[in-house]
Amino acid sequence: MARQLDEQIVGRYPVGQRLRVLDVGMGQGTQALRLARAGHQVTGLEQDSTMVAAAREALSAEPEGIRERMRIIEGDGRDTGVHFLPGSFDVVLCHGVLMYVDQPDPLLAGLARMLAPGGLLSLLVRNGDALAMRPGLAGDWAGALGAFDTTAYRNRLELDVRADRLSTLTATLAGIGAPLQAWYGVRVFTDTAADDTEAPADLEALLACEERAGRTDPYRGVAALLHLCGVRG
Repeated sequence: MARQLDEQIVGRYPVGQRLRVLDVGMGQGTQALRLARAGHQVTGLEQDSTMVAAAREALSAEPEGIRERMRIIEGDGRDTGVHFLPGSFDVVLCHGVLMYVDQPDPLLAGLARMLAPGGLLSLLVRNGDALAMRPGLAGDWAGALGAFDTTAYRNRLELDVRADRLSTLTATLAGIGAPLQAWYGVRVFTDTAADDTEAPADLEALLACEERAGRTDPYRGVAALLHLCGVRG
């Protein structure tokens, strides 16, 4: 996904331009720190205090120049209008968040308002059109049958969450003034791997296959996750 995001940034902005980035639901700050290291001015917004503490600890270990380029705010992504003025950011990330939000449209509309004209909105969501893949590949036929006609599922944390369909999000992005410009699949071949699986010796080959599949039909359509990129008009 990082490669996909970089592709969109490089294709939209001059090389070397320092961008204003907002990472909503930044978790422990993996993407936020990566972009700060690349020279961008990054704001991370996260409501989980444990994640905030982990992100601050990771940031504290960075050189001073990177620490100065990143700030962390503890808060809810649905309250961006409380913290920031409209049009304050060139790039807004919302990765792995929508599955925990019952009504995502207000959140997405708020994120779009944070974008400057021409700004990039990057979403990572659970693919609601492929929910039967994981149980099916695991031989859980009852679970696979039950997944075809729903967007609800139980994740690996044993939480009841929801997925999003590409067609629905495409319409939503158009409606909030940030129409879809590109989309990718994420975890096409590796979704069944356990979270604690060690990286294989041929990791680069694995990543090359995932990257190719993530931009190629029909493979990307059955990926576990979808990475959608909208652009503010």
